[in-house]
Amino acid sequence: MSYRIGVDVGGTFTDCVLKRPDGTVLLEKAPTTPGDQSDGVMAAIEQVAAAEGLSVNELLAQTTTIVHGTTTGDNTMIQMTGAPTGLIVTRGFRDEIEFRRCYKEDIWDPTLGAPEPIARRRVRLEVDERMTAEGEIETPLDEEGVRKAAARLRAFGVTSIAISFLHSYLNPAHELRAREIVLDEYPDVEMISLSHEVLPKPPEFERTSTTLVNAYVGPPIARYLKRLTARLADGGYANELLVATSSGGVATAGAAARRAVATIGSGPTGGVSAAASVSTKAELGDVVSVDMGGTSYDICLIRDGRPEIKMDWNWFHRYCIGIPMIDIPSVGAGGGSIAWEEGGVLHVGPQSAQSQPGPVCYRRGGVEPTVTDCDLVLGRLDPSGFNNGRMELDVESARAAIAELGQRVGLDIEATAAAAVRLVDAHMTDAIRRVLSLAGADPRKLNLVAFGGMGGVHATTQARALGMQRVVVPRAAAGFSALGLLSANHVIDDSRGYISPLHEVDPAHLQELADDLEKNARAELSVANVPDERIRLEWSLLLVYPGQTFDVSIPVDDPTDVEAAVNEFHRRNAEARLIEARAQDPIIRGVRLVAVGEVEQPKDVTPEPSTSAAPIGKRRMWIAEEWHDDAPIYDMDDVRPGVTLIGPAGIKSPFTTVILAPGETARATDQGDIIIELGG
Repeated sequence: MSYRIGVDVGGTFTDCVLKRPDGTVLLEKAPTTPGDQSDGVMAAIEQVAAAEGLSVNELLAQTTTIVHGTTTGDNTMIQMTGAPTGLIVTRGFRDEIEFRRCYKEDIWDPTLGAPEPIARRRVRLEVDERMTAEGEIETPLDEEGVRKAAARLRAFGVTSIAISFLHSYLNPAHELRAREIVLDEYPDVEMISLSHEVLPKPPEFERTSTTLVNAYVGPPIARYLKRLTARLADGGYANELLVATSSGGVATAGAAARRAVATIGSGPTGGVSAAASVSTKAELGDVVSVDMGGTSYDICLIRDGRPEIKMDWNWFHRYCIGIPMIDIPSVGAGGGSIAWEEGGVLHVGPQSAQSQPGPVCYRRGGVEPTVTDCDLVLGRLDPSGFNNGRMELDVESARAAIAELGQRVGLDIEATAAAAVRLVDAHMTDAIRRVLSLAGADPRKLNLVAFGGMGGVHATTQARALGMQRVVVPRAAAGFSALGLLSANHVIDDSRGYISPLHEVDPAHLQELADDLEKNARAELSVANVPDERIRLEWSLLLVYPGQTFDVSIPVDDPTDVEAAVNEFHRRNAEARLIEARAQDPIIRGVRLVAVGEVEQPKDVTPEPSTSAAPIGKRRMWIAEEWHDDAPIYDMDDVRPGVTLIGPAGIKSPFTTVILAPGETARATDQGDIIIELGG
């Protein structure tokens, strides 16, 4: 017997999916523990072990793979609780991080201040050194200056240091020597982050910002992963812990600790990867995936079975992160979003009750009503069957909290709950509309894939408002991100900088860079026990027109095939901008390698077909702006291929509910996922 485990830490619950050897799936949840996420992870693993009839040690001893999606990096940036961080740069670049390329999140808000600095000016220090754009030493490294800088940073209590020298991606000699000097002067420094290792390519600001964030979040993530790895090992797990990355793949815990910035924004990537797989199998075409959990609402446009990956201009938590990241915009809307009043006006979110104290109905000390409380009062959640029957939701306490809020806004209990739900639905719908508008996508030509613990409760409302025709709620929606992690391939996305005009390109040097990339990628994948026959290499050349800032990644079969890359670069530019620019010679800016270590994909489990499903009960529910006194409730396990349900109705599973409005029909795919036809 061998098991595989996927764990996704959310704002309210930590989801754990167990993949059995026969391909069947077991999902369990445990409350997230913000103080130490490893407590919630181990509690969730304990839940699945008990459900499987095993002890934790017995389960872990038979487990070959554990893939973990963590929000430690995001939480560190949100709360600004990272390591005390210093920055050493080339003389003249001390304040580059403050300029932010003149980027401002809200240009219409004159009161919006600068972000809280990771490294204040007194711990951003300059040293004399300089590399040319050709990688030649123009100014030798001032080693005594580095030594003094390290001593000053140590005196200021800095425990993590970022080093970013000009053009170090072409020649890292000065950064490598600077690290040796810092370690000699400050041997117990917690982390040294070198820009040529974190982001070995231009532009300068993006590289410095990314390196600084890596130094800031690296120590907390390294400590967390070390703690979790030790607990898993003590429990009998003998293999590498794998960690989700922001580009949609997974990496070993050691690699994630060294390049911790790659875990920021990685939490939702498992669900997006699984949504892409579901949409492809069901032949749905292009889709929008939405993940509604307890704290956030994550949105991703998936075209041709692939989510968009942004290469450079990624702003997370008000800092620029220049590594490849799946584009998953997020808004503060979820089951834990708090309903509140100001000036007699009702608001919902973005503040969240999270897992502690949680919604009022959880009986954990929460006093402010949340979306979950409102859905409960409106009959859309089962008070006795929540969290697989482990939690009895307190309806009366939820009603009392909503009643107090209602008095301040002039509405009764049910009207207040309905208004709060209406508001959060509007926030989420507008967020989808904004994402699609920026991408030039028409929602009427897309389908919606909804998951997360609350996704199925609200999805059809948003889809109808956007003019969509179909909603898909995966059978494992409540743990979809954790399930997606189990099918995510190992991905090493790395590049090497090389600036050269087209007529001066040296193919031999390109090949040297490619060989170095391939050697490092294969070494890292071998640590994760990926055999050579499962490694797929995807090459690209990075090109720009003279004067452009950001690289365009052009796929090539051979990293030295410059002619093919240039022709495709011109074609893409003409297609995107309707401007023919073949008279301009582009500039080569580097080589990129995406090395994919393919993991064994879980087997599809096909439910037995059926012709009908009987309701397991009836409940008064508020659906589509009106009450329905006897709406039937169905068990999701009874919704099999061949069964068609007609709304108004609810479909209940151990960890989530799907709501059907009047006239909507639901059926199961061959894999058991629920497809809802909206009609109209």
